[in-house]
Amino acid sequence: MDDDALPVVVVAGGGSTRFGSDKLAADLDGSTVLDRLLDALPAGWPVVVVGPRREVRRPGVRWTREQPPGGGPLAAVVAGVALVEGPLVGVVAGDMPFAAPVLAELRSVLLSSGAEAAVAVDDDGQANPLLALYRTPAVRRLLPGPVTGGRAKRLLELEHEEVPVPGVRARDVDTPEDLARVRRGR
Repeated sequence: MDDDALPVVVVAGGGSTRFGSDKLAADLDGSTVLDRLLDALPAGWPVVVVGPRREVRRPGVRWTREQPPGGGPLAAVVAGVALVEGPLVGVVAGDMPFAAPVLAELRSVLLSSGAEAAVAVDDDGQANPLLALYRTPAVRRLLPGPVTGGRAKRLLELEHEEVPVPGVRARDVDTPEDLARVRRGR
C-alpha cells in the first residue's frame, strides 16, 4: 500500500426512511450521491463500502455488510475496519457527497496530535463520528467485535480532536430537502 494511501470505510447500509427512496442513488448533478463521494476520494486510497452492493463508478471498491445487516452505523464501522490495513482509517457516511476532502484535513490534524481520532464538527457544533479519521488500533480496542444497534457516537469515547468543517462538506443527505440544500452548495 502506498505510504500516502488512506483506507476509507464508507458507511452505506441505512434504510433511507426519511428520504423515501435510496438516497445514495439519488441524482446529484448527473451523478449519484454515493458516486459523488467515491469519485472525490483519491484514486490510491483503498475503499471499503459497508452496505448492500450497488453499481458504482469507482473501480476496486471492496464491499462488505455489517452483522447483522441493518445493525446500524457502529456495526458498519466494525465490519469495515476489520478489512483495512494501516495505522489510520477514515470513516465517512455514504450520504455525505462533498466530504472526501475533509479526510485529508483530518489526517493532518491527527498526525500532529497524540489523539486517537480527529472528528469533523459541523456548522451546528455537532461532532460527527461518521466524518472522522481514527487510529486503527484505537477503534479495534474500543470495538473488539461485532456490535449491534450501538450508536456511532460511541466512537467519540476515543480521545479526539474536534475540527470545524463549515458548509456543505459536512452535510449529509437524509431528506429530499437536504439534497436540494447540497445541490445549492449550502
